[in-house]
Amino acid sequence: MSEPEQDVTLLDELLSGLPDATLIVDADARILAANTAALAQFGSHLVGNSLFGVMRQPDVFTCIERARATGEITEVSVQVADASLDSSMRVTTRFIPRMAKALGLTNAMVVTITDISGTEMAEQARRDFVANVSHELRSPLTSLMGLVETLARSEIDAAARSRFTRLMFQEGRRMTKLVDDLLSLSRVEAMERLPPTEAVSLLEVLESVLNALRPQAKTSGLSIDFEPASFARMRVAGDGDQLVQVFRNLVHNGVKYGAAGGVLTIRGGLEEQPGQTMLRIDVVDRGEGIDERHLHRLTERFYRVDSHRSREVGGTGLGLAIVKHILNRHRGRLTIDSRLGAGSCFSVLLPPMTDDTKSS
Repeated sequence: MSEPEQDVTLLDELLSGLPDATLIVDADARILAANTAALAQFGSHLVGNSLFGVMRQPDVFTCIERARATGEITEVSVQVADASLDSSMRVTTRFIPRMAKALGLTNAMVVTITDISGTEMAEQARRDFVANVSHELRSPLTSLMGLVETLARSEIDAAARSRFTRLMFQEGRRMTKLVDDLLSLSRVEAMERLPPTEAVSLLEVLESVLNALRPQAKTSGLSIDFEPASFARMRVAGDGDQLVQVFRNLVHNGVKYGAAGGVLTIRGGLEEQPGQTMLRIDVVDRGEGIDERHLHRLTERFYRVDSHRSREVGGTGLGLAIVKHILNRHRGRLTIDSRLGAGSCFSVLLPPMTDDTKSS
């Protein structure tokens, strides 16, 4: 074996240990070597082909020429179209004259391609979260400051002062509820990877929730259809307080958005899933229902179908996000079925407690 061939073999071995997609290209942008990550990402026929066939972005080649001219490491971020989505890539290039000389090549370059889609999505989610929190707090805070300023600067009668004070209390309570939900979401997310092991009776959870919310349902003109016997044997490995939070949120939403004079139904049963039978708990209202286009976004933070109405009834837009994360922790999930004019069914699916979960 000749010396250059030995060097290429050593180079291949070196590249194979790098986690990011890495290519060696010559002065004509022809790919001389590619590591396992690059072959997995861009296909098995890279070597011998042009880099133009892998990445068609002009910025990449400008980056390569700048690295060759300056001898410095250069970087550029580009969007690469995939079959189903666009991925964000960071392309790093470096001129390696000594390696090129050892391989008998001219102007060989190392090109490293790192997928930064996850990082960018996380950063965008952080920015959106901060913007949403700021917006949600600014609205009641602006209202509160306006009311305080009016009280401080104006001579108003007792009735107006009483009305202003009541409005200030409502706005303060709204901000407190938002902060409480944010803290709750943070705690739930921090515990999401720690599966609970406490034996929890779903009958006890639901009775606790319904006892607390029946007065509100009565005020709203709703009757509650609940058959305790169907939940008598439903036990899960769970966190009792968190499961109360899940069903309190769902039942409370049913009370808020159910049709006055209607019935809110809480029913239980079993659902066969691939390889497992799940416990199913449905919370069914006969309210206005939700347009299908909103359903897949309902568990997003701060997403509201009707922002004005949600705020009027004290919603923060975080309740279903909290539900989703709690159910993730319990290895369960939430499904939503709704049609405009036909009400909504929010279904909780949870794995039943087994002898294995009892002993874990």
